[in-house]
Amino acid sequence: MQRYDDTEQGGGAGPSPINPLPPVVIVLFAAIMAVEAMFTLGAQGLAGGPQAIGWRLGAIQTYAFSADIFQWMLANGRWPAEHLLRFVSFPFVHANFTHALFAGIMVLALGKFVGEAFRGWAVLVVFFGASIGGAVIYGMIVGSGVPLIGAFPGVYGLIGAFTYVLWLRLGQEGGPQLRAFTLIAFLMGIQLVFGVLFGGSADWIADLVGFVCGFALSFAVSPGGFARLRDKLRHE
Repeated sequence: MQRYDDTEQGGGAGPSPINPLPPVVIVLFAAIMAVEAMFTLGAQGLAGGPQAIGWRLGAIQTYAFSADIFQWMLANGRWPAEHLLRFVSFPFVHANFTHALFAGIMVLALGKFVGEAFRGWAVLVVFFGASIGGAVIYGMIVGSGVPLIGAFPGVYGLIGAFTYVLWLRLGQEGGPQLRAFTLIAFLMGIQLVFGVLFGGSADWIADLVGFVCGFALSFAVSPGGFARLRDKLRHE
């Protein structure tokens, strides 16, 4: 997929049939997997010595988003830096290797699509904006002491941006734009089924809010932004 503000291609060889991953997506994936590799190697005694076994638990206590701490900050009007950090650090702390790997793969897949349409900084805004938005609503609604960890609110933000791109494309092609929301409906349906059958946590709240944030932020950070939306509405 080309960017909305495609520049003129230079002469010489034609474009590569396989577009490379955007650098920002590679950085996000590498950060997720590097942190997880540290935890996994430490838990297996391959790095860090005996104390490394507790690295994951220590990271969850220090860097995970806590609804209890957030509600304390709201109630007291105090915002310590070490707790504000949790809003952007929790996406890089996962429950286990499989959790991190699945999140990383989704970052690669969705980030490639979104990164080919958006600038690198816009991908970061969507990912972290969705993570922060998901954490805020999670912290306001969830009263339990279960911490929020993992990149999935940010991943769902990328799904929101992915949906935005499809939504615009279908509109330009005259297709039914509701089809753009098929992926998020499918994923939320799966979460609902698993929650009913096996029980589940309230993480889905952060994921859903992450999607909404990612979709909404795309109006501002995509090439053309609000101007593109305004022109689209004028022609409807």
